[in-house]
Amino acid sequence: MRLINKVIIVTGSCTGIGKAIARRCVAEGARVVIHGLDQQEAGEALVTELGADKAVLHLEDITADGAPQRLVNQALNAFGQLDGIVNNAAMIATSNIHTTSLAFFRTVLEVNTLAPFALIQAALPHLTQTRGAVLNIGSANAWCGEPDLVPYSASKGALMTLTRNLGDTLHRENRVRVNQVNPGWVLTEKELAQKRGQGLADGWHQELPRTLAPAGRILRPEEIAAAAIYWLADESGPISGQVVDLEQYPLIGRNPPKDADALPALKE
Repeated sequence: MRLINKVIIVTGSCTGIGKAIARRCVAEGARVVIHGLDQQEAGEALVTELGADKAVLHLEDITADGAPQRLVNQALNAFGQLDGIVNNAAMIATSNIHTTSLAFFRTVLEVNTLAPFALIQAALPHLTQTRGAVLNIGSANAWCGEPDLVPYSASKGALMTLTRNLGDTLHRENRVRVNQVNPGWVLTEKELAQKRGQGLADGWHQELPRTLAPAGRILRPEEIAAAAIYWLADESGPISGQVVDLEQYPLIGRNPPKDADALPALKE
């Protein structure tokens, strides 16, 4: 097992990608702190599934004053050490240049960029002791993003720069590695609910055009979790300050489809 005896905090882990990462961490020998905002039923069910000796639950707004330190304390009180954190909790909301207020933009930055920084800050003394690892969960939108994901995309771009900055500084000064993965389109519970709210049929993800999903499907949370383990495990060695895109096509220099008619039509 690749994470034997390690203790990992996974924020936003009651559902989706975070839940898959927490499950995989335990399968690889780790003990985990499950975190969520208000998903008590889902969080308790996951702790029961993983085992009370392997997981504990902490429900709190990650942006609340003192929340990062309380998460760290939960890990220390339950398991006596801290070897890694996964900054996965994120606010994903649709808004563009016309609909985004500064107050809303600040809220997204608080959740997606400043909260991860605060958790790294709180965990650093303990990660230094264990020569631990930080894994930030970004997004392919960090490179530019969609028109209706302006604050979210900018917040993930800022997280990417933070990863590279701290990945250099903390590795040299504290022997703590900081890396990031940028998932593309992932089939999570939230994605299913959002598309259902937009009027799509439940099987929409089974009939995707190859321009959007060359494999004929989008990514699964378990596939992101499999990649996450490498960065939390000792086998990733001294690698730090790196950002890896997890998508089924290149984000830069993508080849256009041979059939021009397969491209979406431009709207007047």
